[in-house]
Amino acid sequence: MNTYIIHITGLVQGVGFRPFIYRVATELGLAGEVENRNDGVYISINADRRTLATFIRYIWERAPVASHIDHLVTSEGKNRRFSSFRIIKSENVSGEITGVSPDIAVCDDCLSDMKSQVHRINYPFINCTNCGPRFTIVKDLPYDRAKTTMHDFAMCDKCKSEYTDILDRRFHAQPVACNNCGPVYSIDTGDKEMVGNALALEELVRKIREGGIVALKGTGGFHLLCDATNEASVRELRMRKQREGKPFAVMCADLKTAQTFAFLDQEEKYLLLSWQRPVVILRSKKELAFSVSNGLDTVGVILPYMPIHYLLFEKLPNHIIVFTSANLSEEPLLRSNAEARERLSGIADLIITYNRDIHNRADDSVASVMAGQPVLIRRSRGYAPSSVRIKMDAEGIFAAGAELASSFAIGKGKEAILSQFIGDLKNQSTFEFYKETYDLLKRLFRFTPKIIARDYHPDYLSSGFANFLSSEFDLPQISVQHHHAHVAACMAEHHLEEPVIGLGLDGVGLGTDGNIWGGEILVADFHDFKREYHFDYIPILGADKVSKEPWRSALSYIMRYMDVDQVLDRLDFSRDLTSEQISMYRHGLGKRINTHLYSGAGRLFDAVAVICGISSVSLFHSEAPMRLEAKAVKGIKESYGYTIESDIISFGKTINQVVEDILNGRSDGEVSARFHNTVVFSLAEAVERVATKTKLNRVVLTGGSFQNRLLTGGLAKLLSGKNYQVYLHREVPPNDGGIALGQLAVAATGTKG
Repeated sequence: MNTYIIHITGLVQGVGFRPFIYRVATELGLAGEVENRNDGVYISINADRRTLATFIRYIWERAPVASHIDHLVTSEGKNRRFSSFRIIKSENVSGEITGVSPDIAVCDDCLSDMKSQVHRINYPFINCTNCGPRFTIVKDLPYDRAKTTMHDFAMCDKCKSEYTDILDRRFHAQPVACNNCGPVYSIDTGDKEMVGNALALEELVRKIREGGIVALKGTGGFHLLCDATNEASVRELRMRKQREGKPFAVMCADLKTAQTFAFLDQEEKYLLLSWQRPVVILRSKKELAFSVSNGLDTVGVILPYMPIHYLLFEKLPNHIIVFTSANLSEEPLLRSNAEARERLSGIADLIITYNRDIHNRADDSVASVMAGQPVLIRRSRGYAPSSVRIKMDAEGIFAAGAELASSFAIGKGKEAILSQFIGDLKNQSTFEFYKETYDLLKRLFRFTPKIIARDYHPDYLSSGFANFLSSEFDLPQISVQHHHAHVAACMAEHHLEEPVIGLGLDGVGLGTDGNIWGGEILVADFHDFKREYHFDYIPILGADKVSKEPWRSALSYIMRYMDVDQVLDRLDFSRDLTSEQISMYRHGLGKRINTHLYSGAGRLFDAVAVICGISSVSLFHSEAPMRLEAKAVKGIKESYGYTIESDIISFGKTINQVVEDILNGRSDGEVSARFHNTVVFSLAEAVERVATKTKLNRVVLTGGSFQNRLLTGGLAKLLSGKNYQVYLHREVPPNDGGIALGQLAVAATGTKG
């Protein structure tokens, strides 16, 4: 019998991995030891070769659901004789790291314990090795209680006995606690604090029933709650939160309740019930309060993931509640009790906190099913900071990301570790959150930057931070063109190395010619890219105003392709503008004052939405395209004209025919459907032309416009039907929240970008 050393890396801390190893070893009668180090889990074991093979097979087959094994390496060790199997104290070694577990939704076993264990009856912080807070409470590695925000809570004798009992499900569950020794909820009235879990729950239920608004501290930040069927409450929440148009997410007790107001397919059910518990964008079946989705045909739904949520729905079993981040518009998520008291007193009628700190902010993740596949829209709680395994060595690379829906990435070996969703880097508070998170991940993952990658746009705050790191530490820097990074991100996820046809569609990305790109058909690999086709350039005046005032795009498209004097005053959106606005815009555009050339798909969708009379001003990012998609009538096969000449896809015919249809009284829903078909057909034709020339068969769909389910589903189906291999994002968002992965992959390949 020999002594073997097994080194396991991946997401193997904070997920009950050591107790799992102990149980497998004792089942097989093996003696040895297992320990956490910051570079993974190490097992030393006495075994013959046959039993060793069975042991390793069981590890792969039975690993905890939230764990992920990247590598398992076995070697013969120095001969030792163990009398039993034990778990030994964690050790901190070297600069190598293992994964940090995201927070995990409360498990069914704990929900059962919450009704049966005397010391945990209705305990709203119940957890075990298989569930509970992880990333949001961890301060450093290795993941042990002393290095989390549970450090200040001394375990009672009962919890300690469970924590030290190898056969107990709470063995070495770092947040373990109960009614006698753990965190407790309290009500902040402004004048005083009333402590008590039962009291807090009672007041939470009462306030929602009364139509009030409640701020509730979650795992990664505060949320605002109210009755989603009470229009007055939801409208009041919008007013207080300064969130005029963007849809709210809702929470309900279970799938059965969700199916009363939304359509669900099997993939959507799987997402809703997954341990990550994201918000899932679903098609509405019947409307809740109008102000929940403000007229869109979808609703974001999330199921309970904290014990307090389940306790709430026991008392409100058929209720549906608004469940939205408790932050003011465009500001980061609030996490501290003091911040909540200061910032939410004028928004919430009731503030419910607890006395454990949130060390790391993490907003709720958002996902959608497109073309039959789950696609992340926002990657945060439940997913971050899980790494993305890539094929190239990215050690020491910092990728700064972009500006919108920002996140960044750091490279450790062949792993890309992405931050949680940060937000739009357009104000100081969000930028401070960005820098704070960089410092955290740098410390957690023992990261030392060696190469800096950033967006090609020099004026993003993320680019400024990249410049700071580069100059401060005298590090080489690479700028990566925005849409090349989008394509590279999807390639990296799927481990694609050969060139692909990459469709990068979004609103804004600085091109190498100094213009604003966003409707791009590229041939790309990690080394370089070639722009094969792009949407026709349209001059638009207004810079940052363009996304908030989509009428600018509509007016520019009409001026580009039509006799504006013949049609403008016959279109509804012109009545939303003063004659002075129109005159000044036309004059400025003619003189090219503050005017840029745009090829962005987002601007084209903006223009058609406005021409259809859907939205002249956007209250939130991409509102006009979202409302245009929501209007589309199903079953329409017709499309509009377009031209592909040289390297340009022109939608001049499309705009003329859209205007004609609207003026002739065709419904906006039918126009929307025809327009979506047009974009799908034009892109498919461009892909076929590129494929004929290059003999490439792999097509990557990336960029924020591919959050549009009609566009993504229609194009993926059409291209797949022509035997192209179509790749969508799966581990990072198609929007700018995933772009850091592409920057990192390009930099890791040692390219010119």
